[in-house]
Amino acid sequence: MQPCYFDHNATTPVDPRVVEAMLPHFGQVYGNASSLHRFGQEARKGVERARRQIAARLGCSARDIVFTSGGTEADNLAVFGTVRGAQRRSRHVITSQIEHPAVLNACERLEAEGVDVTYLPAGSDGLVSPDDVRAALRPDTVLVTIMHANNELGTLQPVREISRIAREAGIPLHSDGVQSFGKVATRVKDLGVDMFSLSAHKIYGPKGVGALYIRRGLQVEKVQYGGSHERDRRPGTENVPGIVGLGAAAELAGADLDSEADRVGRLRDRMEDGILARIGSAHVHARTSPRLPTTSSVRFDHVESEPLLISLDLSGYAVSSGSACSSGAVEPSHVLSAIGLSRLEAKSTLRFSLGRATDSDQVDSLLRTLPGIVERLRALSPAWEGAA
Repeated sequence: MQPCYFDHNATTPVDPRVVEAMLPHFGQVYGNASSLHRFGQEARKGVERARRQIAARLGCSARDIVFTSGGTEADNLAVFGTVRGAQRRSRHVITSQIEHPAVLNACERLEAEGVDVTYLPAGSDGLVSPDDVRAALRPDTVLVTIMHANNELGTLQPVREISRIAREAGIPLHSDGVQSFGKVATRVKDLGVDMFSLSAHKIYGPKGVGALYIRRGLQVEKVQYGGSHERDRRPGTENVPGIVGLGAAAELAGADLDSEADRVGRLRDRMEDGILARIGSAHVHARTSPRLPTTSSVRFDHVESEPLLISLDLSGYAVSSGSACSSGAVEPSHVLSAIGLSRLEAKSTLRFSLGRATDSDQVDSLLRTLPGIVERLRALSPAWEGAA
């Protein structure tokens, strides 16, 4: 049996069509995109084409797109660039406890610089309350940053409602869209966001390239210094092959967005129904909440996720115990802790994330294999013997 990949939220395989688009820019189109001669301008064409392809998916002007080295840099540019650029004596940021570390660690750094940060809770449904955002606003609030889709639970946050609250208060809103872009609709005007982060390797593009949408007129201070690339917003020679790959991946994702979301969502539901029917004391987190069609967070009581993950890997199934950025961490997932899970419950949870290559045969194969593994590991657990 071919290995079955259920970890698309961590990264996706590069689409062959994306590779094909990138290949010329590793060889014959080798100019520096900032050079004025024909070699440079040929490279520049690829960069600007990609900018238009991404803008088409976001429903914005190509001039509003800044290329970065990935989602983390895009988040950092939005958070640091907005807060450090605010000309106020006291500064306050609102975020949530379930953000990606790219946002949380940036906020922790800002706290070390004297910035106040409010970390809003999420309910057991995996959602941040817009009312909590409103209640947290202060006269010195300079940024609200709430992700669009959570990378572990898949929950889609009420960004539209939050954007209305932030707009009424005159506060810019940044949303980490790394997991949602290319999977669900992400037109920035519909969402009401002022900044939106995305990354190529989550949508079948290359690793090491991403982008940040910045609403026209919003002042964001650059956080790196060098040349005046990207309209003086992000210095550094452009990663032309990567940028071209991001543009191609964005265009491909938009071509079948709705149909693919429907197909994968039905497979996810089939998988979850099968797990709950076959395995006792299994729980799907935030199942009734708005979620990405790709993502399922499942708890298997009295089974630790690490041996379960390893056993599945040995059987040919790649899954995750949470965020890939936290793999190897001793502490339980901060997201699962934030929605009220105990330490043991959090460490009994796996994330299954489906993608383009996932089909019904793979889901059915997983459903045939997983119950036996859970049963075997529970038989070795003293806690399960006492609970059974």
